[in-house]
Amino acid sequence: MTADGGEIIRLQGVCKGLYDLNGKTLNRGVPVLSDINFSLEKGEIHVLLGENGAGKSSLVKVVCGAIEPDRGRVFIEGGEIPANDPQQALASGVAIVSQEFSLCPNLSVAENISLGREEVRAGGFLDRKATRAAAAAQLARLEASYIDPDRKVRHLPVAEQQLVEIAKALAAGPRVLILDEPTSALTDNQVEMLFRVLRLLKAQGVSMIYITHKLKEIFEVGDRVTVLRDGRTIRTIPVGEIADVDAVIQMMIGSKLENLFHKESCPVGDVALEVDNLVGQPGDPPLSLEVRRGEIVGLAGIVGAGRTELARMIFGVDGYVSGRVRVFGKELPKGDPNAAIAAGVGFIPEDRKRQGLVPLMSVAENMCHVSMRRLSEHGFIGVHKRRALAAEYVGRLKVAAASLGQEIRYLSGGNQQKVILGKWLSANARLFIFDEPTRGIDVGTKSAIYRLMVDLAKRGAAILMISSELQEIVGMSDRVYVMRGRRVAAALAGGEIAGDNILRYAMGGDELPMRNAN
Repeated sequence: MTADGGEIIRLQGVCKGLYDLNGKTLNRGVPVLSDINFSLEKGEIHVLLGENGAGKSSLVKVVCGAIEPDRGRVFIEGGEIPANDPQQALASGVAIVSQEFSLCPNLSVAENISLGREEVRAGGFLDRKATRAAAAAQLARLEASYIDPDRKVRHLPVAEQQLVEIAKALAAGPRVLILDEPTSALTDNQVEMLFRVLRLLKAQGVSMIYITHKLKEIFEVGDRVTVLRDGRTIRTIPVGEIADVDAVIQMMIGSKLENLFHKESCPVGDVALEVDNLVGQPGDPPLSLEVRRGEIVGLAGIVGAGRTELARMIFGVDGYVSGRVRVFGKELPKGDPNAAIAAGVGFIPEDRKRQGLVPLMSVAENMCHVSMRRLSEHGFIGVHKRRALAAEYVGRLKVAAASLGQEIRYLSGGNQQKVILGKWLSANARLFIFDEPTRGIDVGTKSAIYRLMVDLAKRGAAILMISSELQEIVGMSDRVYVMRGRRVAAALAGGEIAGDNILRYAMGGDELPMRNAN
């Protein structure tokens, strides 16, 4: 912390029941926040930890004025601010980088960064040149000058959207910066760049609330840590007094977490997925790989390597120039997701809220909408069958929801991921494509997702897992394909699956000879 010290934010006795997106309390018997006392010092990076649903996002929404607490008070620099007043929070210098992006996809990068603070010429006309220059300056601050300020945000990959979201918050010149999972979509190099910016802001006296599920980041940038569990404060402690990551995990879940990955060797069966000389765009190199029943095959590579693009081509979301995709020996027509689904393919996308769920639908509707045809009776949806099927998988996957009728947008990220998985299980999928399966998910739910993946493999399912987390790739994969420049640069197995090996091939090291599954 800075030498001058002193509190800039204090929450006192804050309580909040379950609420909707407008902050209206739905059920006062379900506590989201229970008697929370929290403080942020000037020039401090205060890390907020807890499992999904612990109350972290609700706490920062109270600070930002996005929701009104049922009880309690919020102070900024000693002065109490009105509850549920976002404008007052903004005027007090509070800015937030949300886990769910607040960008306007049809506007350019520059327009998003300057939104509400546009450069205006004499006569009230928008000064596009100045707006572009200001956006470029913020991107340069994040070492992201390669992002075109004129490009529409909807055309950017998730990692670049994350950087634009951060640049937008920094453009406001905040005194308090709230970062909710800011590194979840970033590469290691981008994370280091962000940490340099945060340390500089801290030296300038900016105070930060930092939410993360990547526990090692605590020791990189944190000054103090507050752990929440079930809407309650478990402990606030200086980072220097924390022994190691295991101690943090124990505070978060109340016990030690043994064997995070739960990996087991499974009998390997027939080829489930065969990608044969697939060319996505003219000029791209051909791609070939295979996944067998009982395998978890990792797909590694830095952002832009083409991993998600490959997954979308396999599932039929995107077409391709040439090559073949076979699933359980049957060639799939390109650009036809329905054919992929009928063949037993389930796709858990990287952007689960925009591509994997229908936010305004209920848990039951999201769980079963791929299976609607099977559940229909004479053209009508069998409501009782749907609820029974949804209840079965909600129970099997231990989805924490108030009811089957609860809108899925109110569930935590980990529970939403379980619903997406349940959707494909209920549709009898046998080949699963996981794209960043634990992005933005707490360590306890990560462990549950890993266990589910291992159980699927033990039952003969085939899994292709895309992940930017080296620990996840190494800990979960039977074999690993490393992509670079939209091609497979290496195929690793056994003792070759190591973090340094994967990084070497992902970033341009000598290639290993290709290796087929046994």
